Amino acid sequence: MVGEIRIENVYKKFKSLDPTTDDVVALNGFSLDIKPGSFISLIGPSGCGKSTLLRIIGGLDKATSGEIYLDDKLIKKPGSDRGFAFQGSNLFPWLNVERNIAFGLKARHIYKDKKKDVSEYVKLVGLEGFEKSYPHQLSGGMQQRASLARALVGHPAVLLLDEPLGALDAFTRMNLQDEILNIWKEHNMTMIMVTHDVDEAIYMSDQVVVMSARPSKVEAVIDIDLPRPRARAQDTFQEYRTRILNVLNLGGKVDEIEYYL
Repeated sequence: MVGEIRIENVYKKFKSLDPTTDDVVALNGFSLDIKPGSFISLIGPSGCGKSTLLRIIGGLDKATSGEIYLDDKLIKKPGSDRGFAFQGSNLFPWLNVERNIAFGLKARHIYKDKKKDVSEYVKLVGLEGFEKSYPHQLSGGMQQRASLARALVGHPAVLLLDEPLGALDAFTRMNLQDEILNIWKEHNMTMIMVTHDVDEAIYMSDQVVVMSARPSKVEAVIDIDLPRPRARAQDTFQEYRTRILNVLNLGGKVDEIEYYL
């Protein structure tokens, strides 16, 4: 099985352009092993380096020190073995859905052999009948579906999701959570998702990696031992929620409730 990731003591520093201010350390010795075919969520305070880590895994950025391996191969640059879906759909406005999804295949000069895959992924994300539509003609949820199809059509071993549902309304978001999980199950790929939504992390993940405030390290790795599909209202789900919020120091506590009549 492919899609195993090994993150070894990754340190990332952003140099300040202002000589009067210190450089910013985003990741401070971050280490994590991710099993192939697992669904991992990264959660933590804003600015703690979640998206930075994802970009380094994707080869879009480089660590200051430390190494990341995919299937025992050192990651040095972007590759077709990793797909990337961002918070915004990032679709090309001058291309229709079909051509947006096919863009990566054409860039790699494999479109001729993989043309059928475009139609399959249009169907997989529920966009049949909208192949010739342009991004401005689609709802936010439909744009995000097209973005997912574009990331998936190259058959990556790992799909990196940087808050892909953050801009969507609650109902669309929950529907797409299930769509992503169905894709994950069907294709048995490794998925790593950045999210600020604790419930989303619990609902979707095998493991939730809680990151500390910057400079970030692994605060806790919490295995989510719940059967799928998961019921958000069940007591165990809420217990995981409380546990994660407590790690983030966001749990809150009420020692005594007073009632006044």
